[in-house]
Amino acid sequence: MHIRRTAVWGAGPTLLWRTALTALLLCGIGLLPWLSRTDPALTVLKARSAEREPTPEVLAAVRAELGLDAGPLRLLGRWLGGLADGDAGRSWISGADVLPAVTRATGASLLLMGGALVVAVTVAGALCARTLRAGARRKPHGHRSRGGAALLAALPEFLTASVLATVVGVHLGWLPALGWYGPRWIVLPALALGLPAGALLGRLLDDLLPGAYAEPWARSATARGLPGRRIAYQALRRSVPGLLPNLGLFVVGLTGGAVAVEQIFDIPGLGRTTLQAALAQDLPVLQTGTLALLLLAAVTGGAARLAARLLTGPALRDGALPTLHRPAPTAPGRALPALFYAAVLLAVIACGLPRDPLALDTSDRLQPPSWAHPFGTDALGRDLLARIAHGAFDTLALALAISATALLTGVLLGLLPRFSGPLVDTVNALPPVLVALLVTAVAGSGPWTPALAVAAVAWAPLAAHTAALLHQERATTHVLATRALGAGRRHVLRRTLLPAVVPAVTRHALLRLPAVALALAALGFLGLGSQPPSPEWGLLLAENQPYAERAPWAVLTPAAVLAVVGALAVTATSLRRPRRDPGA
Repeated sequence: MHIRRTAVWGAGPTLLWRTALTALLLCGIGLLPWLSRTDPALTVLKARSAEREPTPEVLAAVRAELGLDAGPLRLLGRWLGGLADGDAGRSWISGADVLPAVTRATGASLLLMGGALVVAVTVAGALCARTLRAGARRKPHGHRSRGGAALLAALPEFLTASVLATVVGVHLGWLPALGWYGPRWIVLPALALGLPAGALLGRLLDDLLPGAYAEPWARSATARGLPGRRIAYQALRRSVPGLLPNLGLFVVGLTGGAVAVEQIFDIPGLGRTTLQAALAQDLPVLQTGTLALLLLAAVTGGAARLAARLLTGPALRDGALPTLHRPAPTAPGRALPALFYAAVLLAVIACGLPRDPLALDTSDRLQPPSWAHPFGTDALGRDLLARIAHGAFDTLALALAISATALLTGVLLGLLPRFSGPLVDTVNALPPVLVALLVTAVAGSGPWTPALAVAAVAWAPLAAHTAALLHQERATTHVLATRALGAGRRHVLRRTLLPAVVPAVTRHALLRLPAVALALAALGFLGLGSQPPSPEWGLLLAENQPYAERAPWAVLTPAAVLAVVGALAVTATSLRRPRRDPGA
């Protein structure tokens, strides 16, 4: 009863904090045109008709029509007042009612999210199948390097979408490549979104399963002769609660963060709608779309936490959980795959650095790989090997710095779940492109704008993972015994909780290193990242993507190097991964 009263008492401040964050975000979006120091009347006029002359009279008419002279706060108050009556206003661009348009966009995004989630769960299950079978049979299983998981996780969503649309949709004609008219139109974008998400989820789940099989209940179940399928099911039930918060983040991210995929497949989803509204400064549509994403994030996050409690059962309340994180020596030979991928990456950089990444030769445009140009050339005749090698420092150094910052921030905020929980849901609900636009409005446009935008959201999954693992680790028997022996909170945190949680979150951060690089690449693809002639990898993919059909090597070589980085990240996590024998 005391625990229930504490939960109810803690829910009030959490709800107030969540409401305050939503209000601050909506106010910031309402101030976006004024923060960016642009004339919203001019932006709206260009979005309505780019050919119309922006004379002072025309701009004054637009300001009077939209009520811009009243100021942002009065506009926000008017929108909130209408929203309370079920009216989100009219679009500043089209003049159509906002609420029906956002509702249709939300429905399209939810359908796409459902399809992508099916793909992600299928991929995650396939990646964990070997561990599940080995654990159910009580056989030792040394984990091989997860090259397939690395490749899938490192695939840029926009590149996967472009290849699927071109090859499967256009050349083969198996599935439609553009539009949104029925179930057949869901398959290709769902694959583009679900493959990398499933690879990451599968790797995280595969990291927890051996610990579940090493617990006493698993050995007792085997001794009693229970079927292997039943043991595998219980191992999944034991491991999934630690990942449910991240699964909830994936669900919201697949809804609002699919901007590039929605652009490629011409899907009228919520992410694309908010992006177009942000670019046109269509505040009613932008505010309503953002509010829909925040509500979805709150509902999904609450459902994920509730499901984690239900799956864990009374053991979470009674402090009777065994730990999933037990230190063990590293298996011999585990470093070989990581060394191989590191050697490949270093060889590519070493061979490309002596070459000039800016040298133009229009007579060698889009040349295939050869001895003179091992990776081929781009549309301007520049050597791709040189550009990839010189761009590695910018891309990887920036991704490493962002990942380290995200890890530190995520662990620190994960220690304060009541504070960070609503903040994680709010940050994760925002499409990275919208965050980039907000950062640009506040900090100005510059080479560091994409890094600031990615860093502003990269910590959220790590904080959710830290909070979920800490919540379970605090309910373990050894923590309960340590406290019973008189250990203080600081001692338990420093000597017991953090050593159990930080290695798993660090591995998670390493797994997300390619995702950070891909986030920078996605911003470059949408025109918000590095600018030419920079050899940054995201810009390379964006520049060469239009030539994917004519010169596939122009996009496949940067994507392959990204895959090598992903494989290096996955195998590097195995170096510190405990090897547990289920039969021990």
